[in-house]
Amino acid sequence: MRKSWSAANRVSIRTLAILFVSIGNCIAQTQPQIAHPTPESEFQAAMTAEDQGDLERARSILVALHRSHPGLFAVDESLGLIYVAQERYREALPLLQCAVHEQPSSDVAHSNLGADLFKMRKPKEALDEFTTAARLNPKNAMTQQGLGELWLDDGQPRRAAEAFGAALDAKPNDPDLEMDLATALVASGNFDKAKAALDKVDGVEMLADAQALLGQIEEGRGNPVEAARHFDRAVQLEPSESNMWMLGVEYLRHWTFDSAIPEFQAGSERFPASLRMKLGLGAAYFGGEKYGESIPVFAGLLDVDKDNALYAELLGLACNAVTESAKSKCTSLLAYADAHPRDAKASSYAAAMLLTETADEHRIEEARKLLKNALVAAPNFANAQYEMGLLKQGEGDWKGSEVNLERAVSLKPDLAQAHYRLALAYWRSDRKQQAEEQMALQRQYAQQEQKDLDRRLHEITVFVVDAKK
Repeated sequence: MRKSWSAANRVSIRTLAILFVSIGNCIAQTQPQIAHPTPESEFQAAMTAEDQGDLERARSILVALHRSHPGLFAVDESLGLIYVAQERYREALPLLQCAVHEQPSSDVAHSNLGADLFKMRKPKEALDEFTTAARLNPKNAMTQQGLGELWLDDGQPRRAAEAFGAALDAKPNDPDLEMDLATALVASGNFDKAKAALDKVDGVEMLADAQALLGQIEEGRGNPVEAARHFDRAVQLEPSESNMWMLGVEYLRHWTFDSAIPEFQAGSERFPASLRMKLGLGAAYFGGEKYGESIPVFAGLLDVDKDNALYAELLGLACNAVTESAKSKCTSLLAYADAHPRDAKASSYAAAMLLTETADEHRIEEARKLLKNALVAAPNFANAQYEMGLLKQGEGDWKGSEVNLERAVSLKPDLAQAHYRLALAYWRSDRKQQAEEQMALQRQYAQQEQKDLDRRLHEITVFVVDAKK
């Protein structure tokens, strides 16, 4: 969340000093001693210390008051907020809980407790408290804003938009709230209303956040050129990881890979710890058919996250699309496949990489082991059956290859290369008519292989577009 609720959404300490004298019900009924001047003057001294920035002195006075006069809303709330200001959230929690118990009708007390719970990474409990606060006082703009941010974090942008709208009703023409509302409306797909909210904000041309939102709005409206212009403007205003990511993704989303590559390159250099930026760069290289350049990127990702099946698959695709000289980084794929024998895709890609024209006996045996692992883990994986048939043909076992290749084409009828290899096997067995039928199927499905690659690239692109930090 962008704002610190502990500072923004609270009754001020000075206001609490007044409440200490006049709040009545809970204090008067539980502790009549409050009317005595000594505790009141101590409380005022704590408030003065807090106003002067001496939080430690304020805390010390309030701790003593809390011990000598337990159950006082003003003391519990004030001491709890002092702990929040000192980022001692766990110590603040029981005090703010007591304050809510002492004054259950106080919307601000519920908001302050919710803010502390959020700081403690308890979003569900925080949402419950802010919901209660908003029900008690729906016209509190700060409460509604906090509630909206929590709904947004909870993945419920429509509810967030309702809360931000209620906050604007209480505090019209507030630019921060208009931005919050636009953010929620974009997340909920309501692009026209989001644009209307941004139109009320002055100087959007100079606001990076607003430009990023306008980029998302134009993308949602189906205007990719305008979207890219806004994302580019956001990067110019604030070259943050998020803004650079959104610009690269905009190009990647529409398969303009030559434009995506330099953006992800710049982002990866500026933010070397960003894994999603590297994933975007690898995908852009791969989509632009720069397979050799994509290999070290995917290999680097797999080296960082050695159990990531997607990185292994991407590396496998790239390693099998390049010549032998470009495969030096593909050892990461072999290491992954050895460590994950039940990942049939990775094992098959690794085996295919090994079964090249330069394959020696050692590589062939390693490929055989990998393919056996793949077929044990997934006997119905067509690519593994095809690669095993290819291995057998390389060893001269043409008859034995028929079983695997027949299985491959039955599992994936549009696997053109499997039909071709099966045709060769049938020719060797003098089954000429069946061989001709397989060659016809190979010609029929030849174009399908590129479509399959495009489909997988589309899936990869969608995954990258949706990637988190």
